[in-house]
Amino acid sequence: MQHVAVYSIKDLEMLSGIKAHTLRIWEQRYHIICPKRTPTNIRYYEEDDLRHLLHISILNKNGYKISRIASMTPGEIAKEVNKLSAGTFEDSVQIDALTLSMMELDEAKFETILASNIRTTGFEHTMQEVVYPFLNKLSVLWLTGSVHAVQENFITNLVRQKLIAAIDSIPLSDDPARSFILYLPEGESQELSLLFLHYLLKKRGMQVLYLGQNISLSDLAEASAIFPSQFLFTIISESFIKQSVHQYLEDLRKVCPDKQVLVTGYQIFMQGIQSRPGITVLRELEDIQKFLTDLSVQNGASAHLP
Repeated sequence: MQHVAVYSIKDLEMLSGIKAHTLRIWEQRYHIICPKRTPTNIRYYEEDDLRHLLHISILNKNGYKISRIASMTPGEIAKEVNKLSAGTFEDSVQIDALTLSMMELDEAKFETILASNIRTTGFEHTMQEVVYPFLNKLSVLWLTGSVHAVQENFITNLVRQKLIAAIDSIPLSDDPARSFILYLPEGESQELSLLFLHYLLKKRGMQVLYLGQNISLSDLAEASAIFPSQFLFTIISESFIKQSVHQYLEDLRKVCPDKQVLVTGYQIFMQGIQSRPGITVLRELEDIQKFLTDLSVQNGASAHLP
């Protein structure tokens, strides 16, 4: 049986950035985005409604009055959106456009959006201000069952390809004073975030050993013994079944006692993990960037000491 995504008005508000109150006014005044109703009179929306709203949102955020949009045909709206998606660089508009490219499995649209942003604002800004907010939106869609697995796989694979290509374009560093092991614990699946960390580290001249996903503590200990790094960097967003995150970090410190552990992720915050000797909690992407900047400054100062 084919899966049909169903959305509440709150889902539409969260995914489009347009307030539910505004959506109701648009419905009453302009007869756009009209909901369907269950036998018990509960409003709901389908995937075509979300797609149409995202088109409207893109135009509205670019100065089109809703009265004008309401007078346009769906084809005219889509044509205007395609022009804006390729030529505007307002981050919120591009996030909506990426959502559309995912829903429509449109690789050409995805490529156009990212290429125009990267060309104008650079790869790092595009990832930080456009792609990652989009991935956060995608996680909401996934959790609510409002996105097909094929759509999620399609877009994450495209982002993964971009990250790997960007990483490969940066020369290797041989600076042992700023060396990192990047990995994800067993059962963890946030590889796109780890790949972006790889990019940030390599771009700043750090030496990186990238181990990837599903790394056990014993495997990590073996790699750590071979690769003389200063830091271990990981992300913990999924729930551990056999132990708490706190216990996992204690075990990690035991198998790699000479490393400074850097850790981020949803479960770190949910379980109240705090920084302590040997473990540094980095809560936001800005915290990670500040840490790397401070590390570069410290090592630059050390290099000039007599």
